[in-house]
Amino acid sequence: MKRLRHLSKIKRPVTGGVSSSVAPCHPARVPGRRAPSTTPPPPPDEAALREAGLAHLARYAATEAGLRRVLDRRLDRWARLAAGTGDPETIATTIATLRPAVRRVVAALAAAGAVNDAAFAESRARSLRRAGRSRRAIAAHLAVRGVAAEQARAAIPEDPDGELAAALLLARRRRLGPFRAAPLPAGDPTAARREQGVLARAGFPETIVRRALGCAREEADAQIAALRADG
Repeated sequence: MKRLRHLSKIKRPVTGGVSSSVAPCHPARVPGRRAPSTTPPPPPDEAALREAGLAHLARYAATEAGLRRVLDRRLDRWARLAAGTGDPETIATTIATLRPAVRRVVAALAAAGAVNDAAFAESRARSLRRAGRSRRAIAAHLAVRGVAAEQARAAIPEDPDGELAAALLLARRRRLGPFRAAPLPAGDPTAARREQGVLARAGFPETIVRRALGCAREEADAQIAALRADG
């Protein structure tokens, strides 16, 4: 009985609410964490832009136009960061001042040979041709990358055999022409037109489309092997 009376005197925790004597809870301070800065980060100067350009070229092949876009985006990122704490007019003036610096950096890297549009066009055209891309598709790809028209023409000269081999590569990937699993249904032109449409939409001219689809399997394999061996 004495034990029961002793237990009844033990205070139990309050479950209906928080005692007024309990101190309010505050978020713990994380050691080493700094308060948010009230000043915008410094903008990248010309030296920083040059380092950023070299770092990009060390990882990726690029044209002059492509590198300008990369560095312009770096300026845009700085402007977005600075917009939270900086003066909009000052930020706009700084960006306007740094845009010409981007052009100077890219021009200097091009003069040093670090970025070369002609070499880019030649390498990319060779890679795309060996992947089964048509001359027209390669020209469009180079134009998007900022390669000048005359440099693109030099990188993809007229080459009927190379164009045929590229079309055959696409035909093999799509199982068309000499690589189809079964002959086309006799008397049904729809299937033949469908095959022609696949190659035509890829940019191959009609003469190449007809040659590729009518090619014998042995000749097709030899054409593809010659293209893969070239360069």
